[in-house]
Amino acid sequence: MPKVQTLLTGLAFGESPRWHEGRLWFADWGAQEISAVNLEGKSEVIVKVSFPSFPMCFDWLPDGPLLLVSSRNGLLLRMESGGELLTHADLSRLSENGHPWNEIVIDGRGNAYINNQGFDFPGGQFAPGTIALLTPDGATSLVADGIAFPNGMAVTPDNSTLIVAESYGNKLTAFAIEASGSLAHRRVWADTGKDHPDGICLDVEGAIWYAEVGSKRCVRVREGGEVLHTIELDRGCFACMLGGADRKTLFMVATEWKGAEENMTDGLRTGQILTVRAPAPHAGWPQPRCSADRCPCCELPSMRWSARIAHEKTSGSQFRCASSRERSSFSIAQCHRVHVTNVQIPRTTDRVLSGLPSKR
Repeated sequence: MPKVQTLLTGLAFGESPRWHEGRLWFADWGAQEISAVNLEGKSEVIVKVSFPSFPMCFDWLPDGPLLLVSSRNGLLLRMESGGELLTHADLSRLSENGHPWNEIVIDGRGNAYINNQGFDFPGGQFAPGTIALLTPDGATSLVADGIAFPNGMAVTPDNSTLIVAESYGNKLTAFAIEASGSLAHRRVWADTGKDHPDGICLDVEGAIWYAEVGSKRCVRVREGGEVLHTIELDRGCFACMLGGADRKTLFMVATEWKGAEENMTDGLRTGQILTVRAPAPHAGWPQPRCSADRCPCCELPSMRWSARIAHEKTSGSQFRCASSRERSSFSIAQCHRVHVTNVQIPRTTDRVLSGLPSKR
């Protein structure tokens, strides 16, 4: 692997990285902020909250708004264009004894999955956690339980599988996503040995990167548990995300771990964002939102999260843009450079969500 580079220092407690419109967005739990940093290391505070921010995770809806988990209040907040935070959904009835909510991932159909730790961390007696579902029509329900400290989550590009890190279970666990958004057919995706996986992200080769605090590293594994790459760090790695212009930059959020209370209050700000070039680009959800203006295959304006460009399957994993003048073939990974396809990958030659005139 190439050498690890330092992008940003001085974080109180960094977490929840997301690549979004040309910058890495992340939460600083200790500073009660969500910020964004570009590839030159210039950062900007996007929003500062007044509620308890341990933990505080976020993701974007397909139509644009950011959703932010107010963990201790059991609320899912929506950030308006002016920065105002409004209640989007109330999750409190789904959490016994007000236990804190943690990670969120929103799939390509607009289903939001939010996991709950199941006990008060730190200090509380361990109990298994859960995963809740918020559907686009506003309905909420519990869709999984018995998860040993649920942490990072990711959804595969075809919206068929959700994978969650079970930090106290030393494994990555997969669920089939049903048409309703419910989760079924639980299975072990990978055993992580002595590692306690935290934040995770998927790549186009079907591998997962997971962050590991105690062993101070970020690890890439294949389904079944084969370790493909390991990046050793000098401090605990809490989360990771693939991004950058070609989606092949691995961003790692790391902090000198002393315990939750001390890390949140000691004022030492040992948190960093580190980068390294990865062997394969990002795939699935959380999904990057592009800042490019035009599609490289059809030259039409980027539809951003709307993803109304239609694609037709040619053969194998190759697709072509139904609006392209040259009808050139391209891979889904190439398409993701501009069109963040929050629809299921076409399984037939039928056009999907075109919304644009056909050019035959």
